[in-house]
Amino acid sequence: MADDRDAMMRELESEVRREQMAKLWDRYGVYVIAVVALLIVGVGGFKWWEARSLAAAETAGARYQAAVQLAEAGKGDEARQAFEAMARDAPSGYAALARLQLAGEAAAAGKTADALAAYEGIAGDGSVDLLLRQYAQLQSAALKVDTADFTEMKNRLTPLLAENNAWRFSARELLGLSAYRAGRLEESRQVFLELAADQKTPPSVRERAGLFMGLITSAEAQRAAPPAQPAAGTPPAETPKVQ
Repeated sequence: MADDRDAMMRELESEVRREQMAKLWDRYGVYVIAVVALLIVGVGGFKWWEARSLAAAETAGARYQAAVQLAEAGKGDEARQAFEAMARDAPSGYAALARLQLAGEAAAAGKTADALAAYEGIAGDGSVDLLLRQYAQLQSAALKVDTADFTEMKNRLTPLLAENNAWRFSARELLGLSAYRAGRLEESRQVFLELAADQKTPPSVRERAGLFMGLITSAEAQRAAPPAQPAAGTPPAETPKVQ
């Protein structure tokens, strides 16, 4: 049982990180700073700024993709150097993505304290896009799920649970996992039932919800089982004497 649970935890953390980084890349491929554009005075000034911004974004996008390819090719040191350079001098959106990538690598390497500090730094940075800050919040919570109590986890995840939040399904999954770890089986079951019933839930999350409900049923059965009786002929345990 413990082995199954630990394997599930590792799978959850890996799946959340992989799925959400892919989602971020898809969204950021068309990153546009529309609000700033509205502040540019004059058509000529806007066209110049637009061309300059697009060129910078294209360059940063190419740098980011190249760094990702280095990481996928197993060239960890080169990839890390590339991401660190982007975190220093790339446009704000890609700089934040590079910081998230570095934090994810720290987490994967078992440097939990470093990863947590990096994610929380991003989450608290008002200059970073809200979508990325919320992703950093989600990853911080994922790193704390093994050690934080249910109340802390609920406080961390509640801002991400709203219906319009991009990360709500992963946040609900982590909340259900935290409730399961805390022995709050009915609360955990309710979270996973809602995930399984919601047609908008990503298939991978819905599949894991079903697996977790199986674990919850097993845990409830163990709770309900009568305590094991000693074998015939086994002397009763000696009652400790009060000194």
